[in-house]
Amino acid sequence: MSTSPAATHPTDLLLDALKRAGSPVCVGLDPVLERLPEPLKPQDATNASAAYAIAAFSCAVLHAVRGTVGAVKVQSACYERFGAEGAAALDCVCREARELGFVVIFDAKRADIGVSTEHYAAASRALDAQFTTCSPYLGADGIEPFLAHGQGAFALVRTSNLSGDLLQSLALADGRTVAEAVADLVAALGAKHIGASGFSSLGAVVGATKRDDAVKLRARMPHAIFLVPGYGTQGGTADDVRACFREDGRGAVVNASRSILYPRRAGGQSFEDAIREAACTFRDEVAAVVRPLETACG
Repeated sequence: MSTSPAATHPTDLLLDALKRAGSPVCVGLDPVLERLPEPLKPQDATNASAAYAIAAFSCAVLHAVRGTVGAVKVQSACYERFGAEGAAALDCVCREARELGFVVIFDAKRADIGVSTEHYAAASRALDAQFTTCSPYLGADGIEPFLAHGQGAFALVRTSNLSGDLLQSLALADGRTVAEAVADLVAALGAKHIGASGFSSLGAVVGATKRDDAVKLRARMPHAIFLVPGYGTQGGTADDVRACFREDGRGAVVNASRSILYPRRAGGQSFEDAIREAACTFRDEVAAVVRPLETACG
């Protein structure tokens, strides 16, 4: 009996992982020292103790959500603030995530040109992350190195923060907004990196709280996976994220961070069980939105 070859294109890998998990969602690893469960809080103020604590918490989260979500988004700043020890913790968490079968999105929002971008891209590969978030403000020079060597990237297009409107909603002379111009750049660059799934290894960050804009951006980037932050604590709902998906129910991965990492806990409930329960609820909420789209096209 013949078997299909294993996917190697980063977006094909991502979509396969999401399909196995049963919902297009990922969990953001944004550990904040002050919000860690009491048993994991460090006993002193050294970087080494802090880094050990956030690594232990992050790995506990990974084990809690394994089998519930297919991907994790690792926020670099939460680790790098603790210096060399934090960088080592970041490496440890990314490797643990890969060993557990997650697709890893390295959320660093890198941006530069020339050899500097090459170094940033090499650093992402060293972490064994399949995707890196990047800023598109420097154009193709700041994006393309992240697409080399079988890697993928998500470019910031329409973010969920309020102050992003001041720049992203500005109208250009040709009538497009800045966000729409960036979307066109993403679509053009991504066209050279389409996988077997029909999606590019260059995706777009589009916030869950920007539903009206998402409709327009989805039309401009039909082959881009949308990485959708802003769900849960930031106010985005399952209905809000519907616009980020194509009519066939594909094309986006929805991220939740704080609502998963720091859920309410019932009396006596372990933090791991609370996280697992929150992740299951999140998975099911998004699946309930996507499933009717898939059925309508299937």
